[in-house]
Amino acid sequence: MMTLDSEDAPELRGLHVLIVEDEPLIASSLEDALTDLGCVVVGPALNLSDAIRLAREAEIDCATLDVNIAGEKVYVVADILTERGVPFVFITGYGRAGLRESDLSRPVLQKPYSLDRFVEIVMQWR
Repeated sequence: MMTLDSEDAPELRGLHVLIVEDEPLIASSLEDALTDLGCVVVGPALNLSDAIRLAREAEIDCATLDVNIAGEKVYVVADILTERGVPFVFITGYGRAGLRESDLSRPVLQKPYSLDRFVEIVMQWR
């Protein structure tokens, strides 16, 4: 993952980003990168129950959702965020092939992905 800082994307400063990722190293790397961009990281949620709780209760501007969380699909979290009007990006090693039909219009980052591409997606939401 490429390193950027808050001067590269000033529009992201203060953005509350929920990270749902079950791989601690990936979650930590994304958390560090988002913090460097000036974002406020919510989570990371390493399991589905924490992800559901944060999706329902936390102050969130957008989210990253790993599709497969410890063998469970993240779709319940996607549905909660959709109900709240919170934009999100799916992160998966399977690309669009791993998504539900109803989610095919959502942005997808295929692992491994670049932080630049994530920033491009988030900038479309701002």
